[in-house]
Amino acid sequence: MDTSAESILTRDEMESRRLMAAQDLQRGLSQSQIARKFGVSRTTASRWYRALSGKGIEALRKRRAPGRPSRLNQEQLAELTRVYGDGPRAAGFESDRWTTTRFARAIQQRFGVRYDPDHVGRIMHRLGLRVRTRQRRQRPDVVFDPVYSHQVA
Repeated sequence: MDTSAESILTRDEMESRRLMAAQDLQRGLSQSQIARKFGVSRTTASRWYRALSGKGIEALRKRRAPGRPSRLNQEQLAELTRVYGDGPRAAGFESDRWTTTRFARAIQQRFGVRYDPDHVGRIMHRLGLRVRTRQRRQRPDVVFDPVYSHQVA
């Protein structure tokens, strides 16, 4: 199930890209050419080159993902997409709008797993249930003064 944005690569795709770049590096392509060809920064191409030169091709293979394992299994995550699709009213809320706080409560009620609403937003994004945006509300009566680093009304 690929619910991520097209520009985001899976761990397998990233490994494949690194291994293809390693072949090109071994054929003599420059780090700048690698960066352009694979759409990465020159810093990344340089890091790949150093890894390849120092520890060989194995240094470019994927490693186990760091971090705590998910407390919800794949079946439960699939169930979450159904819960989301059924809507907040079906989960016992009084309006038709999902918020991360409400979705966190629905997860806790359904699976007994408590997540912080911020993390629930990341789960929703990963499942393709919500698009991550970085929009700040602008209050017309508030101006930020960079000199004093505080709000001026």
